[in-house]
Amino acid sequence: MGTEKNVQGNTALKYVSLVTLTVQNSAVALSMRYARTRPGDMFIASSAVVVAEFVKLLASLLLVYKQEGSIQHWFMTLNTQIWQQKIDTLKVCVPSFIYLIQNNLLYVSASNLDAATYQVTYQMKILTTAMFAVLILHKQLRGTQWLSLLLLTFGVALVQLSSVDKGVTAANIGQNRLLGFVAAVSACCCSGFAGIYFEKILKGSDVSVWVRNVQLSFLSVPLGVMTSYANDYAAITDKGFFYGYDAYVCYLVVLNAVGGLLVAMVVKYADNILKGFATSLAIVISTVASVFLFDFVITFQFAIGTTLVIGTIFLYSHEPKKPASNPMSGNWALHVGLPSTLLADKEAGQHRRWKELTLLYSSILLTKLIFTVQHLA
Repeated sequence: MGTEKNVQGNTALKYVSLVTLTVQNSAVALSMRYARTRPGDMFIASSAVVVAEFVKLLASLLLVYKQEGSIQHWFMTLNTQIWQQKIDTLKVCVPSFIYLIQNNLLYVSASNLDAATYQVTYQMKILTTAMFAVLILHKQLRGTQWLSLLLLTFGVALVQLSSVDKGVTAANIGQNRLLGFVAAVSACCCSGFAGIYFEKILKGSDVSVWVRNVQLSFLSVPLGVMTSYANDYAAITDKGFFYGYDAYVCYLVVLNAVGGLLVAMVVKYADNILKGFATSLAIVISTVASVFLFDFVITFQFAIGTTLVIGTIFLYSHEPKKPASNPMSGNWALHVGLPSTLLADKEAGQHRRWKELTLLYSSILLTKLIFTVQHLA
């Protein structure tokens, strides 16, 4: 009875993870795009990055308190693992500063690319993360993973080139698509390097991920303030640090700050297939929403490129079944009275392959839905 409840609970958590990851991925792209194209006073992007880091710091401190259970243990943990370990804390300066640059670049990209193109292009972080994993962690990639990276690059190129045939709309007047693309790719490079560097730090210590997030945000706030004044000194001194802020900008700041932490809390319940499916759903949702919200025009080339990118997400995360060390298999094992674990492993492998194929085919069908939406719009 208890086992069945645990299975049901894990299944429910997986569905919650799917919804959370999908909503987070699509909401960030659409919200940032709308924030940079809506009428009214335009807020200073670098200031929003700083405020988001401050909100993330408060949220991380709260999560550490929840982890420790009391104010005394919370203070002791922060004092021991952050203040007394000054050298270890300073090591986090590198990813902290790079994440700041990444977040500023994402605002530049969102200001110059439509939400759908931005969402697809940002999947290049798979390529950059893989490259830095090979260079820094000496990770070995499978042949299918190298193939997926090649197809990913080709798919993103198709999506970018598809913009050549699009006409000018009210949503893209005054945009520089080349600048948006360069900013997105640069953000992917920052994301890949900082993520792998942060992973190496986590593996080399026993500090919890929430304490590491406190370190990141604690260092990001002063660095962000300096970066903000260095880039937008004239605008900040003339208009003010919080110029253009309203309820929507506050929502965007909280989404960027807390959204990532929320994903980190649920991602442990999602396997690679589920994460890939969530990303694919987010791309489709962003594309469909862009048609209605931003007058986005879908071309056949864009749809092909998007389908390629979605397919590479599954291909890269696919883990082939390891060959069984015991040559005995299936029915023969049962006939001779051996445990049924061999049959279970075989059935589990078949079930996983069918699940992968089903999810991949579903993503392709969802991509086809784009054409239907385009005709209806």
